Amino acid sequence: MTRQRRLPLSLLVGLSLPTLLVAAPVSALAATTCNVRTYGARADGVTKDTHAIQAAIDACEAKGGGTVLLTAGTYLSAPIVLKSNITLHLDKGATLLGSPDHADYPAITEFRAPGQQALVSATDATNLSITGDGIIDGNGESWWLEARAVKDHGVMGSEHTRPRLVVFDHCKHILMDGVTVQNSPMWQIVPYYSDDITVHNVKVLAPPHSPNTDGFDPFSSSNIHIDHLYADVGDDDIAIKSGAANSPGPDAPSRNITVSDCTFLHGHGVSIGSEIAGGAQNILVQRVHLTGTDNGIRVKANRDRGADVSHITFRDIEMKDVKNALIISEYYPKILPAGEVASAPVTRLTPHFHDITIENVTATGSKSAGAIVGLPEAPVTGVILRHVHISADHGMTIGYADVTGEDFTVKATEGEAITKGAGAKLTLR
Repeated sequence: MTRQRRLPLSLLVGLSLPTLLVAAPVSALAATTCNVRTYGARADGVTKDTHAIQAAIDACEAKGGGTVLLTAGTYLSAPIVLKSNITLHLDKGATLLGSPDHADYPAITEFRAPGQQALVSATDATNLSITGDGIIDGNGESWWLEARAVKDHGVMGSEHTRPRLVVFDHCKHILMDGVTVQNSPMWQIVPYYSDDITVHNVKVLAPPHSPNTDGFDPFSSSNIHIDHLYADVGDDDIAIKSGAANSPGPDAPSRNITVSDCTFLHGHGVSIGSEIAGGAQNILVQRVHLTGTDNGIRVKANRDRGADVSHITFRDIEMKDVKNALIISEYYPKILPAGEVASAPVTRLTPHFHDITIENVTATGSKSAGAIVGLPEAPVTGVILRHVHISADHGMTIGYADVTGEDFTVKATEGEAITKGAGAKLTLR
């Protein structure tokens, strides 16, 4: 195993992914490998190997960094903490399995709210990698049972908390390559206020009805490249976030994010929001296939959690049997308002959605073509739908939005193909 030197994402524009993955090695780090079995791990799926794994991480850190190796076996563990210059490598057949004992997950303040420590986390660390063909399994079933019994269990700010699975908190230069991450009690992979992140050839899995098991949720994080992500989960496959509902601020935006060549099955599709109080800009989603997701493309917020969301591009997207093909809505958790909406004062948390381009998109077998709806005090502007073709049972609703369609078609088997509400401006070319 060779630890690879990571270059800042800002220097990688124009380089292909294979070029990135063969960057020059740092020999000082590659020379150190800490096999967790050497530190007492038994990998029998019964004995808790927490102390052995953490001892291997700490030993590698003391030597200036290196690879912490999990060979084939099942490593039952309470939370572990990664450190700078560490690669956690899981060989094929290796599973890091979260402890089923809820008491093993300490109560902490996470993301400015009550939480519980993630199975794998790092704080204020640099040069982190999680690699290999193994599995990180959150063992989340018992947590999901609790969540289904209590309303808002795990929602940010709730007193009822659940641990996330992999969290990078204020970290830089992160690589995830090849691993499978699955069955988190809650959100699965979360970079929080982190920078320069590459996620390549990763699978994120959870049962279709597992609550809040988002696949990948960058939160106030920037300079992110995600490619060949396979997500089949119980909530958003990807959700780009930047600030909780009713946040007092300040909140940093999520910026400069590229999502390419991904496949999403169950889940809620590709989302920006809803917790977006810091805003989001410069996001590209391209060459994504969605089959059977609840939503396809979704940009969502409300008056209590919005900010500037702009310069967003979705292109070369194929959807099959997606319930709602396209949603841009400032009424989350609803899609459409109930009846007429009165204008409200503009505040720090008012969402402002603008300059959103959606092109080369095909959706077939949808229940609804979706909606593009803004608030009276903050209409959605600068939406371009180019070469977009949607076939659905029900058509699309547009309200308080300025939309331009170029080769844009909606075919609805019931009702109007496009319904224009108050404040709608649709220009077809």
